[in-house]
Amino acid sequence: MTETTQRNRPESPDKEPSPLIKRGGGAPATRGRTTIADGVVEKIAGMATRDVAGVHAMGSGLSRTFGAVRDRVPGGGRSVTRGVKAEVGESQTALDLEIVVEYGVSIGDVARDVRENVVAAVERMTGLEVVEVNIAVSDVKLPDEADDEEQPEPRLH
Repeated sequence: MTETTQRNRPESPDKEPSPLIKRGGGAPATRGRTTIADGVVEKIAGMATRDVAGVHAMGSGLSRTFGAVRDRVPGGGRSVTRGVKAEVGESQTALDLEIVVEYGVSIGDVARDVRENVVAAVERMTGLEVVEVNIAVSDVKLPDEADDEEQPEPRLH
């Protein structure tokens, strides 16, 4: 230690020098607050839902039709949050999903798999507790039906 440091530190003959005092009120990870927007949770849930086998699409027929039109507009892009509604609180979230399942799959099994995948993804990525995942099956995609979300053939080659 330098002489200057020794002069500035009070010494007690029966105690060791006191450790440096930490400023700022605790560990850096506990300082401040993190908020997560509804849209963030909706995107995570939308991606996790689409990853489940048996889920053909998300949203009602009308929202899928409007989405297909928007997808064809330059810069419109696909909406990952179509068919997803989230309510986010300080430490919990609740989700409502609207899905279209493929013909022949067990709707109960698909719903279970969607819930498991969504809860795992949202809780892992956000730290929020998922209190409920409500699933509405709005349609069944039959094998011979045209796909609403198919991209049209390009006009120029």
